[in-house]
This record gives sequence, C-alpha cells and structure tokens, in this order.
Amino acid sequence: MTDVDLDAEEYEKNREAGEILAQVRNEAADRVEVGVSHLEVAEWAEDRIRELGGEPAFPVNISIDEEAAHATPGVDDATTFGEDMVNLDIGVHVDGWLADTAVTVDLSGNAELAEASEAALNAALDVVEAGVETGEIGAVIEETIDGYGFNPVVNLTGHGLGHWQQHTPPNIPNRAVDQSIELEVGDVVAIEPFATDGGGKVREGSEEEIFALESEGSVRNRAARQALNQVTEEFKTLPFATRWLDVRRAEMALRRLKQGDILHGYPVLKEEAGCLVSQKEHTIIVTENGCQVTTRL
Repeated sequence: MTDVDLDAEEYEKNREAGEILAQVRNEAADRVEVGVSHLEVAEWAEDRIRELGGEPAFPVNISIDEEAAHATPGVDDATTFGEDMVNLDIGVHVDGWLADTAVTVDLSGNAELAEASEAALNAALDVVEAGVETGEIGAVIEETIDGYGFNPVVNLTGHGLGHWQQHTPPNIPNRAVDQSIELEVGDVVAIEPFATDGGGKVREGSEEEIFALESEGSVRNRAARQALNQVTEEFKTLPFATRWLDVRRAEMALRRLKQGDILHGYPVLKEEAGCLVSQKEHTIIVTENGCQVTTRL
C-alpha cells in the first residue's frame, strides 16, 4: 500500500481524519469575513467535522492579530471579524487517530506575512523524509521566513501526533537548533511554521477557554463531578472548550477541577500588542523518500 510503517487500520484512520480536516479547513476559511462572528465559524466547523464522520480533536482555534494559539470563543462570545489577520487551527480525530491543520485568512492587508508561513511550510515539506534531522527542518523554516523579512515564532513548534494525544515527540522547531532527532518511517507529525512581524516569542495571556485532563482524581462538588465524567468519557486526554460542557455553572466546575490538578488550562499565546502572527500547518506521515500530506485535498 505505502512504505508507511503503520498497520492498515491506523493508516486508514489517519488518512480519513486528514481528508475530513482538509475539507473542513477550506470550507471554514471561506466563511471568515468581516462582520461574521467567531463563535459561528467555530461551531460550524466543529459540527461539519461531525457531519463528515469525524470528531473535533480540539476546539477550533481562532487567533486574531498578535494571538498565535489557544484562542477559541466562549459560550456567549459575540466577537466578530474585523480587518484582522485570522489564524484558523483545526483538528480532527477518527477513533483517537489525529490530524491537525491551520491556515491564515488575511483580512488585514498583510498578504506577505501570510505568504511567509505558507512558503516556510512548503519548503519544510520538500526536505522531509526518513532520516532527516528535525533541526534541518527548522533551519529551512527559519531561512524561508527570514527571506520575507519576518521572524519565526521560536517558542512554538510542530509536534508528533499520537493515539488520543495531540502533542507527542518529536518537536519540529521553527528555527535551526543544535540538538534534534531523525524522523523515522511512519512518524505522524504536524509541521506548523508561525511567522511574525514582532520579536518572535509569544507569552501567555490571561484568557483561557481550552482545557484538558491532567490526571485522575475525584471531587465532591456535583457540577465538577459531572464535568469530569463528560471529559473522561467524551474527550479523554484531548483538549476541550468550556462551551462543550453539558453542565450548569461550567466555569465554576472547571475552576474546582483545576484547583485539584485534575485539569490544566491552555492560556492564549500572544506576541506583543500591535504585532501580527501568521500560521500554516499540515499533518504528514513520514515515508522513506518523503512524506504523505494527509491534510491536503
């Protein structure tokens, strides 16, 4: 079938997740327009994933301008798109086998910045094959983004994708690094260059709408127990949004679960105010002489 070192069922589910995701990414990007609400796009994409036979692997991330990751609308969020740089980061799983992709929709008039991250991803895909060092991929990403006159975001990386695990080794840096590892046949990884007109480092903001299971535990509060049951049954170890919970007083329940170190949150990651960040991401399966891009139509 291929020279990919996955069993037939795993390969097929990875491929199916990527195929669903590629379609949803393109359709969701077409819906990003000035005046449209963030929540409308996020919920439409998550519902569309389910219609096509998958499940969201994490809440749809809608990052605006200086935001780089972990931004998703809250349950009553009325925010609409303006003349923004918009990054859509979307994930799909099929029985826990994942695909992850992202695209920048530029409504801000900064097309070159959006082009820089896309060109960096394409350059990275050109060098991927079994035996290539992850640091070499990072060097190609950095060189490409530098060539556009921008900076890579150096404290964000691509990553492996495991069964029910959104982030696993190996990390794929967005710059040249001294210590790296060789990719192997069958590795499933997400490569995601971030380009910015800022300094190239993101920091944690105060907003937090995405959470994931940290460890097993028990709580006495009824709402927190109900939330934990839903998390372990539906989302397992994958990230979820506050708005996905079917419990009353969900925010209070989440606070109690965080206090008990049962859940951890994902603060929004941001460049400095006034800067812009673009992102482009594909999921690939490494082969002997290249890679198979699962999230490309």
